[in-house]
Amino acid sequence: MKHFIAAALLVIVLTALGLFALERVDLLPVQASLQAVPIDDLFSLQFKIIAFLFALIVGIMIYSIIFFRRKKGDDSDAAHIEGSTRLEVFWTLVPLATVLYISYVGAQALGAVQREDPFPLQVDVIGSQWSWRFEYPEYDIISTELMLPVDKQALLRLSSTDVIHSFWIPEFRVKQDALPSGEEFVRELTITPTELGNYRVRCAELCGTLHYDMRAPVVVMTQADFDSWIEEQTAFEVTDPVQSGQILVEQFGCTACHSVDGTPGVGPTWQGLFGSQEELSDGTSVLVDAEYLYESIREPGAKITNGFQNIMPPEIGAGLSDEQVDDIIAYIESLQ
Repeated sequence: MKHFIAAALLVIVLTALGLFALERVDLLPVQASLQAVPIDDLFSLQFKIIAFLFALIVGIMIYSIIFFRRKKGDDSDAAHIEGSTRLEVFWTLVPLATVLYISYVGAQALGAVQREDPFPLQVDVIGSQWSWRFEYPEYDIISTELMLPVDKQALLRLSSTDVIHSFWIPEFRVKQDALPSGEEFVRELTITPTELGNYRVRCAELCGTLHYDMRAPVVVMTQADFDSWIEEQTAFEVTDPVQSGQILVEQFGCTACHSVDGTPGVGPTWQGLFGSQEELSDGTSVLVDAEYLYESIREPGAKITNGFQNIMPPEIGAGLSDEQVDDIIAYIESLQ
């Protein structure tokens, strides 16, 4: 009993020290969404359990090394113990109850995270190698920045034009994959921002060469500022095809593969491309004119430039109208 009480006190002290240390370390980023609250509560519970288990294992190990180590010159065997039914029942039921309790708390947290409001703001999030695009179908707006009003739930509908991406804003805690292959694979994620500020979307799924740079700004603003942004976007009208093409190129993430200043990339640079002779992978060459560019946008695999791979997703071209394609071609033609 003396050893039991001493070891128990040591475990309690180590647990307290562990919890104190964990509270002084910023293990999690700023909590900036309603969904982050139950997730952080679950993390907090797990940290407490981890601190206790660490203290239990290390504390008993240290105590045993100090007080039950073999004395010098003692060659006798230790007492032979067959087992203890009570101990076996205890260490079976207690971990089982702990796991069931964590499962219950986790199910409650999952329910709170997935709870949808009656009228959320819908945003279609499209991931492409290696950029994010945000579409607001209610307002017919496309943006390269995720703009959200504070304290209003946003329903994000996630999809991909090529490979699997993973939408993640650490301050909001929640994360969801964006899958290719059509409407039936669209995934939904609810977010209710609670803190004004600037954040950043990250891709949490290894998705290719420029995965590390697949980021996009997130701005959480007041409802009044969000309404003003909507008004500015809907009132903004571009009549110049070149300017319209440049905006479309940015929105659809074309510059992730194609540079406009001659810098090498995973796709041919657009600087000086229009009007040039392009050597193809089959050994032939082609004049880069409007017809060729139109075909390359609509059917990326039809003709492959020598030295490059066919990695452009055909879904991007399919999502553009003929007028939008013409504007992009006009922008490429201007890059002389």
